[in-house]
Amino acid sequence: MTTHDLPVGMMRAATATGTHPGYMPGFGNDFETEALPGALPQGQNSPQKCEYGLYAEQLSGTAFTAPRGQNERTWCYRIRPSVRHTGDFAAIELPHWKTAPNLRDDIVSLGQYRWDPIPVPEEELTWITGMRTMTTAGDVNIQVGMASHVYLVTRSMQDEYFFSADSELLVVPQEGRLRFCTELGVIDLEPKEIAILPRGLVYRVEVLEGPCRGFVCENYGQKFDLPSRGPIGANCLANPRDFKCPVAAFEDREVRSRVVIKWCGQFHETWIDHSPLDVVAWHGNYCPYKYDLRTYSPVGAILFDHPDPSIFTVLTAPSGQEGTANIDFVLFRERWMVAEHSFRPPWYHKNIMSELMGNIYGIYDAKPQGFAPGGISLHNCMLPHGPDRDAFEGASNAELKPEKLEETMSFMFETRFPQHLTEFAAREAPMQQDYIEVWDRLEKKFDGTPGVK
Repeated sequence: MTTHDLPVGMMRAATATGTHPGYMPGFGNDFETEALPGALPQGQNSPQKCEYGLYAEQLSGTAFTAPRGQNERTWCYRIRPSVRHTGDFAAIELPHWKTAPNLRDDIVSLGQYRWDPIPVPEEELTWITGMRTMTTAGDVNIQVGMASHVYLVTRSMQDEYFFSADSELLVVPQEGRLRFCTELGVIDLEPKEIAILPRGLVYRVEVLEGPCRGFVCENYGQKFDLPSRGPIGANCLANPRDFKCPVAAFEDREVRSRVVIKWCGQFHETWIDHSPLDVVAWHGNYCPYKYDLRTYSPVGAILFDHPDPSIFTVLTAPSGQEGTANIDFVLFRERWMVAEHSFRPPWYHKNIMSELMGNIYGIYDAKPQGFAPGGISLHNCMLPHGPDRDAFEGASNAELKPEKLEETMSFMFETRFPQHLTEFAAREAPMQQDYIEVWDRLEKKFDGTPGVK
């Protein structure tokens, strides 16, 4: 592989062969990549002496004894071992970033809620200071559950780095473009794409085009995986080849740097005299990646009825109970609607799962009014929800010809746990106080007469 300079500080990166420069395709693959020729040992993981005077170090995302199909680890060959990337820790406050359990007796989470897009303020906010937690669920201390956030970013992190020991982060941009400079390579991210940042990975976030706003699902539990397709078979939904992992990139900079660590819901900072992004080569299957949501191939009804929304699952984080996810990431994108004799939008229902939705762009078919791009809704465990009156009447009386939903992309963070509102969500974010009224105009149509619809 050849090397070249990326416009990211002093980062030097390999060029992937046979794919887009800077990325390698595949989900869950065992990758190998080097930013300097010969930096990657062959035939063993931990030679007595590494090339270029590098240190060998393993980053483990699962227990050593996890089953082979679930075992995730990456061997890194770096300028300094990670023990040199931390000093004394000092506690810091990030008041808007909350972690479960975050239970408040003075906040009512029981209800159906919806928020307008959260405005991006004029103040300078980085990836760390611009995180705004909306809901939390489960308990980070026993590694179950999640949190949902909105990020508001107006400034790049400068000689500042972050990693979470609590969770992996699923990032869903809605506005603006970000660059994630990670230990294992560089990911550029824009709306209609997502990225996964693994637990324990050190990175810096830069603004390529701002201001930036988007959504984050913080997963405390087992890592996101592709859902089993079952009778769908080997193709469609999210295909593994469309996931992109970055090639090796590194910084060799002697500069005073701040590293912020999230651990058990608490934040600490430590100072070092160099950049921690110093992995020159690596191989393994524990790594960050990105995915273009426009490559998601939805599968739906082609004769009658509306399938469960789980048919649109992109990624799932399993729980200890088979078939019941810690988190599902579900995508509602452009698609054809062709079902006959059927009510086509999502039907009315109550659900054991708690559903937080976000609108990336366009109009969501079950809520044509009031759910703006950047907006959020929450329908908690066993609380009824479904189309508003206009959506119901429109779908009930429409001519059922083939119809393509155009220019629409919304998503759902769905979890088996109740999602509890934060103080920011309940008191600062622009909650629509009249949201519950969208169902007030639904009429009683029953009159007991046979054959009347």
